[in-house]
Amino acid sequence: MKKPFVTAKQLESIIAQYPTPFHIYDEKGIRATARSLLAAFKWNPGFKEYFAVKATPNPAILKILKQEGCGVDCSSLTELMLAEACGFEGHEIMFSSNATPAEEYRYAAQLGAIINLDDITHIDFLEQAAGAIPQTICCRYNPGGDFTIHNQIMDSPKDAKYGMTREQLREAFLRLKAKGAEHFGIHAFLASNTLGGEYYPVLAGVMFEMAAWLQQETGVHIAFINLSGGVGIPYKPEDKPNDIAAIGRGVEAQFKAILAPAGMGDVAIFTELGRFMLGPNGHLVATAVHEKHIYKEYIGLDACAANLMRPAMYGAYHHITVAGKEDAPADQLYDVTGSLCENNDKFAIDRMLPKIDIGDRIILHDTGAHGFSMGYNYNGRLRSAELLLREDGSVELIRRAETPEDYFATLDVTGII
Repeated sequence: MKKPFVTAKQLESIIAQYPTPFHIYDEKGIRATARSLLAAFKWNPGFKEYFAVKATPNPAILKILKQEGCGVDCSSLTELMLAEACGFEGHEIMFSSNATPAEEYRYAAQLGAIINLDDITHIDFLEQAAGAIPQTICCRYNPGGDFTIHNQIMDSPKDAKYGMTREQLREAFLRLKAKGAEHFGIHAFLASNTLGGEYYPVLAGVMFEMAAWLQQETGVHIAFINLSGGVGIPYKPEDKPNDIAAIGRGVEAQFKAILAPAGMGDVAIFTELGRFMLGPNGHLVATAVHEKHIYKEYIGLDACAANLMRPAMYGAYHHITVAGKEDAPADQLYDVTGSLCENNDKFAIDRMLPKIDIGDRIILHDTGAHGFSMGYNYNGRLRSAELLLREDGSVELIRRAETPEDYFATLDVTGII
């Protein structure tokens, strides 16, 4: 059974000041997750977690992670600006993007960020945009085909738009070396939201063998290997959470078997775990405002896909708790919906839940990553507030809810507001 990190009593106190819907994050959980990750990879002196800003782009969250020793992975100009504003600098910032505008490469170079090139054609583009190739550079690898573990297809890199082929990576390293690069990294993301703990060690083996081959072929100094994201979280109650300590040991075993014998024991390991770091440490809280009885039983919330897009976009599962009814029997079959003029605006379909009454508080679990950040304004719906539950039990507003004035701010609406 999944338990929320806030109680029904706490929620009523919070809602008295901040009306639903809102996203709320758990500072204690965030810090504990960060510390467990750092402990799992402490065997690697250069280890660094580069939190994926796109997952939860909020200064309060980024500052907590900075205090815990994390860097940030950015993918756009505004994410770079946010990272800089939060005090990240130089190699605390990784810039991983694709189809990148020149101004974004230029800004990343000015910040001294580690730039992660998505394509071999970006070498000349970066040089022209930034004026020079940085001394430290990274390239993204796409092995093609299907990525399998024990004959199970985890994902299909051949269909992904990201990264370079093996031969392109070799050529890219030689060209970058000729242009002045001295320290190199490789990066790959081959599967998403994996459970079972095998993904990172298997990926590490692929990347470590590639690194050893590249160093032998090109003579460059490979300083780091970025395993990116992909370590998943248990969205469903029956899912078993990943054991990050065991995953760390699995990567260490590959390191000792492949890199150490190749004389590459100084290579740093990087990660960028947005979902793992923040997903379970966030809830979307809403209120049941309507019920409908036709061919199915519907409960309508004051939140919608504009607040949490994942179920509408991917059919993603998010567990639901009816606050105060945690021990009540789940004997009612509902579709739980939002108010958008789209039939896919459903948080749950045919979900067994306790009887829901109008006014009940509904908690959607595991929304801390790619929840608020994927929000949008379709139907003129406004993005919600974000709150932070501090370790001492106090609650802080870390992003106010949007207003109609925000919605109209980029329009000429003289006479409307």
